Amino acid sequence: MSKNLFGLIALFLLSFTSISEARDQIRIVGSSTVFPFATAVAENFGKTTSFKTPVVESTGSGGGMKLFCAGVGVGHPDITNASRRIKSSEYKKCMDKGIGITEVKIGFDGIVIANSKKSKRLAITKKHIFQALAHKVPVNGKLVDNPYKLWSDIDKSLPSTKIEVLGPPPTSGTRDAFSELALEGGAKKFPSLAVLRKKNKKAFKKIAHSVREDGAFIEAGENDNLIVQKLEANPNAFGIFGFSFLDQNSDKLQGASVDGNLPTFEAIAGGQYGVSRSLFFYVKHQHVNVIPGIKEFVSAFTNEKAWGEDGYLIDKGLIPLPDTDRNSIGSAAVNMVKLKM
Repeated sequence: MSKNLFGLIALFLLSFTSISEARDQIRIVGSSTVFPFATAVAENFGKTTSFKTPVVESTGSGGGMKLFCAGVGVGHPDITNASRRIKSSEYKKCMDKGIGITEVKIGFDGIVIANSKKSKRLAITKKHIFQALAHKVPVNGKLVDNPYKLWSDIDKSLPSTKIEVLGPPPTSGTRDAFSELALEGGAKKFPSLAVLRKKNKKAFKKIAHSVREDGAFIEAGENDNLIVQKLEANPNAFGIFGFSFLDQNSDKLQGASVDGNLPTFEAIAGGQYGVSRSLFFYVKHQHVNVIPGIKEFVSAFTNEKAWGEDGYLIDKGLIPLPDTDRNSIGSAAVNMVKLKM
């Protein structure tokens, strides 16, 4: 055996020794949208098993993936939550570090544009959303810097109030999904951009995903509670976050209808509400059977008592997967089936 190979094996074994010695508690990072679901499972897990309650941190989907794919060992998380699927670039980073992954889709969530109940509910389209928030928009056949200051500048049916939207940062899975589902969906409504999408998808995405920087869109970080406080203080402002968070604050906030559909549990589950996405968590194979309780935690998360149609996560706002999907995904999860992309 070469000295280099022996050295690598020694470092590999040493990393696991340090993990088991330094940590007997699962560490979870990632999406602020999945955070309340993971926290609920973690707290229940700590109460009903002999394992310690896992530590759950809200870092955003992108931030969680960065931490998760950085390596194996005591300083790296065991699980990361995501409000969109792992990107191919993130998967490659994990593979480059030799990290095996199990992907677990847990359910669905809608992305809402909400405001205070002190104001009227907004009724908009995806085209309106793009016109309100994109950096450049088509006007009279030309692509120009966004000129719209008031909602009524876009459409007379909309309120004559300043466009002011609090939203997530680029590291957020909510931002990724909102850009793909709402902004792209609105951009495609313009014939010139629809043509560009067919000719040059990369150029189209750059236009569709570029958000204005003149103060109409305000990055509010990963703390959705802070957005709620700001919406209460300013009834003319709107916020972008997951349905589950709207559901938890339904006494204070209301969701805008998009293309004629309100963001309700039934509309998201049935596919009528057009700004919805899947939610996931990812498990690091190298930490399974080393950090105590990982397999058991995955089993607890994918138990019908948690993610089933009458599970306690539904009360938190999770939109459940169909029965057949829960059965197949749950089985793959507890058996740690390796993700291949």
